[in-house]
Amino acid sequence: VQLQASGGGLVQVGGSLRLSCAASGRTFSSYYMGWFRQAPGKERGFVAAINWPGGYTRYADSVKGRFTIARDNAKNTVYLQMNSLKPEDTAVYYCGTGTGLYEYDYWGQGTLVTVSS
Repeated sequence: VQLQASGGGLVQVGGSLRLSCAASGRTFSSYYMGWFRQAPGKERGFVAAINWPGGYTRYADSVKGRFTIARDNAKNTVYLQMNSLKPEDTAVYYCGTGTGLYEYDYWGQGTLVTVSS
């Protein structure tokens, strides 16, 4: 299983970014896909998740209303649209896949998001 995350970068407060995670090596119709993030000096934390067949989604309270997770089944790709970005969103963002909403067994390499004030 391989996950390739991309789309990170430097953005100003209030700006937007869209992260992508292309997955291969697994039949993803039975698995969750999600995004986690890790800020400097902090543990990795949950951001958002989506299941493949039904489009069920879940968000961390800190990103509700600002971030949207979506998937393209044909491309085995999951996206994270991030709007109204804040400095506290600065982190390395990781995509993962697994059997549960918060249980992941494969991870991508991470993509850095930096929000400048």
